[in-house]
Amino acid sequence: MTLQVNKQAVAQAFGRAAQHYEQHAELQRQSGDALLALAPAGFGPHVLDAGCGTGWYSRYWRDRGRTLTALDLSANMLEAARVQHSAQHYQQGDIDALPLSDDSVDGVWSNLAVQWSSDLRLALQQFLRVTRAGGSVLFSTLLDGSLHEVHYAWAQLDGRQHANRFLSEQQFSAATLGLPLTCQQQVITLHFPSALSAMRSLKGIGATHLHEGRGTSVLTRKQLAKLEQYWPQDEQGYRLSYHLMYGVLNK
Repeated sequence: MTLQVNKQAVAQAFGRAAQHYEQHAELQRQSGDALLALAPAGFGPHVLDAGCGTGWYSRYWRDRGRTLTALDLSANMLEAARVQHSAQHYQQGDIDALPLSDDSVDGVWSNLAVQWSSDLRLALQQFLRVTRAGGSVLFSTLLDGSLHEVHYAWAQLDGRQHANRFLSEQQFSAATLGLPLTCQQQVITLHFPSALSAMRSLKGIGATHLHEGRGTSVLTRKQLAKLEQYWPQDEQGYRLSYHLMYGVLNK
């Protein structure tokens, strides 16, 4: 399945978030830690971090003796990774058209990036292309059902889309058919003290780009009160739920 993704707009959204990304990146850390549990022994030694963001997991692998190539669509994210000496090599580029030669790395790490691909199968084939025989590709992505709280609360106000929708499990299966893949799912639910803080967390990680575009209206106090009324919550606070798929491709 292909999506109409404005890569320039995606890069700009993440670029705006680069300076404060890590303070909001709880989801990325939880999903990344779950993905680490799937890593084969000896993963590497030369690893491509595809969609590196500020380089949190580039630094994880670097500190364990790996040689890292950090790649991101956003120049600002890549600069934030560079400032923290996250990798040995830095490359701005698109996961749908990796600017790396065939068989040039021993493994690919991609934590919550391929949901921004125009074509999931193409992105995964790109990962396999640049990986040497015997290497592995580790990736995580979001599935349909993610951010249902955002969809539900806003549906009570204006019925417009205020968060992206992601591939269904069936669409994911169709996109990966025939690939050397093992995968597993997880639901991660984060809690916030208010609906506004939940929305700010999305902005803080750059996940505000909408494939279908967004309106220019500003959230009013009245709308915010209604969002608070309708936003699903429990005893821990206002919820944001994410349905994740973790995948390992062995070449």
